[in-house]
Amino acid sequence: MPIMVPSVPSAPLGPDVRAHALAAKGFMPSDEGDALHRAALAAGLEVKHPMVEIGSYCGRSTVWLGAAARAVGTVLFAVDHHRGSEENQSGWEHHDPTVVDPRIGKMDTLPTFRATIHDAGLEDVVIAVVGPSPTVARYWTTPLSMLFIDGGHGEEPARLDFEGWAKHVAVGGTLAVHDVFPDPADGGRAPYEQIYLPALRTGLFEETGVTGSLRILRRIP
Repeated sequence: MPIMVPSVPSAPLGPDVRAHALAAKGFMPSDEGDALHRAALAAGLEVKHPMVEIGSYCGRSTVWLGAAARAVGTVLFAVDHHRGSEENQSGWEHHDPTVVDPRIGKMDTLPTFRATIHDAGLEDVVIAVVGPSPTVARYWTTPLSMLFIDGGHGEEPARLDFEGWAKHVAVGGTLAVHDVFPDPADGGRAPYEQIYLPALRTGLFEETGVTGSLRILRRIP
């Protein structure tokens, strides 16, 4: 059985901030969001480095992470090209036409993301990095206390997110992966096969928590 994330001696997520997270567009269930917040708090207290989120969409999970970053005195870099993943495009199950820019006929979640972060009062600790994750990763050099991967769920995007970012998690830091489904009947396989399993196979990560489809892994020496 995995070891659950311990309780953290820091202020809990305020009800107003949590309400903003739950009101935002997105796919993060409340129990997984709360678990993500606790994991980020623990990581930020253990390792004094910034946090990174891969795949912010409209900012729902970003609020949970941003509140944790503030509580531990660091910042969160939210990386997303804001054109939507494959599963967000027209004709797919998770498409939302309200975040399509009618001028160009493409998704643009950045205005909604910015509104979410503004309304949650987190603009001072959440830094939007607008661009493709592999491109940003190519030039990234800063160690991380917390890395949350919830980007594209195709095989190649998931693989590139892992290869580009997991190496930056500092010893004692945390890698969190969303939409991990060991049973193919429950959902897509890419986060499980291209991120979660490869992380464990490196021998550099151990699982410390499971909530729904969220997996929490700790970077070990």
